[in-house]
Amino acid sequence: MLPASIRENLTKEYPLTEEQIRFYDTHRYIKLKQVFTEETIALFNRIISERVSRMNRVVSPVSERDTYGKAFLQLFNLWREDPLIRELVFSKRLGKIAAELMQVGGVKIYHDQALFKEAGGGITPWHADQFYWPLDTDKTVTAWIPLQKTGLDMGPLAFCAGSHQVVEGRELAIGDESEKKIAERLRVTDYPRIETPFDLGEISFHSGWIFHRAGANTTSEMRKVMTIIYMDKDMRLKQPENQNQVNDWETWCPGAQVDEIIDTPLNPLVYPVNP
Repeated sequence: MLPASIRENLTKEYPLTEEQIRFYDTHRYIKLKQVFTEETIALFNRIISERVSRMNRVVSPVSERDTYGKAFLQLFNLWREDPLIRELVFSKRLGKIAAELMQVGGVKIYHDQALFKEAGGGITPWHADQFYWPLDTDKTVTAWIPLQKTGLDMGPLAFCAGSHQVVEGRELAIGDESEKKIAERLRVTDYPRIETPFDLGEISFHSGWIFHRAGANTTSEMRKVMTIIYMDKDMRLKQPENQNQVNDWETWCPGAQVDEIIDTPLNPLVYPVNP
């Protein structure tokens, strides 16, 4: 059972200003400080770390993996594995932030994932998440939740602000090619690259089409991050455009039908709680 103080932190409203909502609408990312308390982060650091340790099946050394494998250990839908992690993923505080940033009436879960970048782990190449998603609008947002204070030497998430307007590069899966080609494309635009540390309790939110990456973890500690991908509660499934989107359809919204609102047991409504 969660302590009352942490439960309150997960449910109490985090007030956004009109300026913050406009900033997100323009740049398609935002970093918000003090979303969670030190107590909340410490608890979920422990719980999520334990769950990742149980679920992880990667045993090969970092040096023997490809670029994607070096980027992070990746575990999915922890909300289905642990009731306390479910409390975080279903947080009304986070769900309301996501809905207000996207300016929609409510949000469902697409899926969650833990992204643990090991000591010595490599870069996360430039990419846009929505390349993988069979979703018919860009009303998606990912909450990127560091489970520790994250300096530049740990590889925090970096954004190219406003790059959701750049179409070239959207067709690329994450990897060496996306890192090279997207970096070249962004270099000749006026969109600024934002790479700053994360304070404890600070969280970023970014849309599905903004280009982003992360540096290598040059420290001796694991960079632990929990992410939650939200979508508009009225999101419809689109006809997949690549095999990755077919795989995501089958994995994250099985049984959903093309051109219909996604409404499966794996995509629960998290905000509003009582529509």
